[in-house]
Amino acid sequence: MIYFLSFFVVIGLPVFLHELGHFLAARSVGIKVEKFYVGFNFFGLGLKKKYKDTEYGIGLFPMGGYVKVAGILDESFDSSSKKYDYEFRSKNTLQKVWFLSAGVIMNFLLSSVIFSVFIFNDGYPEIINEPIINEISSELNIENEVILSPAAAAGLIKDDKIIMINNNYISTWNQLSNIIHDNPNKELTLVWDRNGETLTSSITPIPVKQFIDGDLKNIGILGISPYYNMNQVSLFEAINKGIQKTISLLKQILFSLKALVSGGVSFQDFFGPLYLVKMAGETTEAGGIKSLLLLTAMISVNLGLINILPIPGLDGGHVFIALIEGIIRRELPLQIKYAIQFIGFVLIMSLFVLVIYNDINHLM
Repeated sequence: MIYFLSFFVVIGLPVFLHELGHFLAARSVGIKVEKFYVGFNFFGLGLKKKYKDTEYGIGLFPMGGYVKVAGILDESFDSSSKKYDYEFRSKNTLQKVWFLSAGVIMNFLLSSVIFSVFIFNDGYPEIINEPIINEISSELNIENEVILSPAAAAGLIKDDKIIMINNNYISTWNQLSNIIHDNPNKELTLVWDRNGETLTSSITPIPVKQFIDGDLKNIGILGISPYYNMNQVSLFEAINKGIQKTISLLKQILFSLKALVSGGVSFQDFFGPLYLVKMAGETTEAGGIKSLLLLTAMISVNLGLINILPIPGLDGGHVFIALIEGIIRRELPLQIKYAIQFIGFVLIMSLFVLVIYNDINHLM
């Protein structure tokens, strides 16, 4: 039960706020909202309630949601030859873009708020730049394979102080980290101090993929982490760092998409709803509500960025069409919109089937 409840928090909160952003933006510029759904009600499966001119509902299929407004060609492929003041198509370009982007803005606001709250409450971590080990990861998950970490295999423990690598004296954690990162799959001679006793061992950093300056590279890791100071910050500093954290995550996701196009990563590295249930449940069990909310923030950033990409059927695809129509000062022919929307629908459903297939492989 905790797995599914955690999943509904991780997905439900970002989706609800995303659709609420569209809903509020539509109302702010006089666009009639016909439906507001969290989850998809395929085949009419779900709960619904009509209030005034809007149908509110919870769909049985929890991966997503939608706000249907009058006068837009969306996933339902509904259209009308007439144009009314309350319709999307009657609004100017700025109003259209505001409505279409409001959901994404809400996702980025959610992640920034969550990060800011925890930073304000817990403080902002700063590495204590001494080569003293704080934590040892006994196991590492490398490409869905759990292996013994090099640090654990070498016998390193908490509070060991690294003093030498390959006859190079180590004075800071940054120096230690750089040498390890620069030598994946290369055997190193490690010397450390443990309560006045000098110990030595050969150790080989395990390679993992990480984005460095936007490029996907292999870096070496041992499975160790440093001590941190938690610096208390003001509310405004916390908000600033929360926003910076959201921007940093956005960059990482963009790098991932760039690597996907260039072949650095494959579609097998992407997951979907089934794997997310497992991830949400394990996160809650291991770290409680705090870890669950931090995962929610990361999912919210992903949801926001994916939606704003210029892909037919997504918010970004609608924005692209609205901008084109604004430039040419007329609507695109309905048949062209039908074609674009159909392509988007097929693409999105194909991606959905692919991530479900990946999830099954990951879980098995």
